[in-house]
Amino acid sequence: MDTLILASTSPYRRELLARLGYPFESVAPEYEEARIPGLSPSALALCHAVGKARSVAARCPGRIVIGSDQVAELDGDTLGKPGGQAAAVSQLLRMAGRSVAFHTALAVVRDEREESALETYTVRLRDLSREEIEEYVRADRPFGCAGAFRIESRGIALMEELRGRDYTALIGLPLIALTDLLRRFGVRVL
Repeated sequence: MDTLILASTSPYRRELLARLGYPFESVAPEYEEARIPGLSPSALALCHAVGKARSVAARCPGRIVIGSDQVAELDGDTLGKPGGQAAAVSQLLRMAGRSVAFHTALAVVRDEREESALETYTVRLRDLSREEIEEYVRADRPFGCAGAFRIESRGIALMEELRGRDYTALIGLPLIALTDLLRRFGVRVL
């Protein structure tokens, strides 16, 4: 059983991959997540997932490498990671009472072979007061999360509705699509 490589240091992605019970190690990708003019939010997520996986695969020949990236989209605009309290509050105020699409891309690379998938998960936030948003941001500190919330924590209280095929995509690593891609590489989780 070959050990997989997760091209990420995200604790959320590591926790999700660990659920499969397959041995893996995490390696930080040497890849810059830049905005690329002209790419849709879903295409940008896919570009970054492939870029992360390729950057690690180049250093680990013969190994199966998993890359993932998530981009939030509101009215065609890309919402990035807020990075701080003021930006998180601003983002959530803009999203309150509205639907936001989260495009989570996945790439599996071994040497020259690449397979990829894209999962879109849509959330509708409740109508929220500034006070509720500020309290949430103080409590959960979602500064490194696309969309400025952590669904696996108190962020669930912001939600009115969740829609999609695989809720793990919303957290950052779509496990249904991943198990399918891994099967294509001969990796059987079951």
